[in-house]
Amino acid sequence: MSTKTVFTTGEAAKICKVSQQTIIRCFDNGSLKGFRVPGSRFRRIPRHELFSFMRDNGIPTDALESGKRKALIVDDDQDLVELLADAFSRDGRFDVKTANNGFDAGMLVKEFRPDVVVLDIMLPDINGKEVCQRVRGDKTLEQVKIICISGMVEQDKVADLRAAGADDFLQKPFQVDKLMERACDLLEMERPVAT
Repeated sequence: MSTKTVFTTGEAAKICKVSQQTIIRCFDNGSLKGFRVPGSRFRRIPRHELFSFMRDNGIPTDALESGKRKALIVDDDQDLVELLADAFSRDGRFDVKTANNGFDAGMLVKEFRPDVVVLDIMLPDINGKEVCQRVRGDKTLEQVKIICISGMVEQDKVADLRAAGADDFLQKPFQVDKLMERACDLLEMERPVAT
């Protein structure tokens, strides 16, 4: 993966985990330095300027440094967690953290600030729907994508999850490749090349 040196406002927004409007506003008021593409209205932000902006505003710069996306896997089934963590790690474009319960998941979402959360609905301490609501209730986490996984199938439950903020749902058992494809689609990344 090549390290980008110049970012669009949309890319900068994803890295900083804020809305594109916020980036545009900061660009226009001069707090985020950059330049306009000659002959157009497009704004571009050089890497070092984005880094300074993130540092000045207390935004973790690790997303910019590693260039990797972050995946958080939450399930009380340790074998499944290891299987999924391994798949994301092998892809090479993800930093992965895992949690086995809703409490740890909640803490990690705030600290690790994942791009995507793979979330089991049936956790021992708190249900996945509640985790979705908590993530969605935090404005600073609005960019986080949530893929819920579960063995339960009632369609109204799936609708509830989507209403609570889930971006996607996969029924167990599922193919790990399928999950990777869904995660990449949600993050607007290229799908993994089947090896």
